[in-house]
Amino acid sequence: QVQLVESGGGLVQAGGSLRVACAASGRALASSTVAWFRRPLGKEREFVAAINWNAGRTSYGNSVKGRFTISRDNTRNTVILQMNSLEPEDTAIYYCAAAMTRVGLFTSEKDYDYWGQGTQVTVSS
Repeated sequence: QVQLVESGGGLVQAGGSLRVACAASGRALASSTVAWFRRPLGKEREFVAAINWNAGRTSYGNSVKGRFTISRDNTRNTVILQMNSLEPEDTAIYYCAAAMTRVGLFTSEKDYDYWGQGTQVTVSS
């Protein structure tokens, strides 16, 4: 079993930055793929970014390319999403997810085995 806990959400003005983190416990994230998804109010959950732990390869959703950066901290078993140039449209609950038995930069929710509870990110205009 893997437990994922998100932290770092909050309120920021448009154009600002936030960093959210996903800490894993119960199992090391080596050989996994970890992703961030988000769910805006009243909308479906959408892919934001993913990282392959071993290779360090990354993938981003079109709406966040060039603004968000996903990275990993091996010593803390944590994945970080650095969000810059935030826009009101980025307002959502942000979830991290882990695929422990597959290798690939998956963009579909169905490919992930474990999910965190989410953290709210609100961007004011």
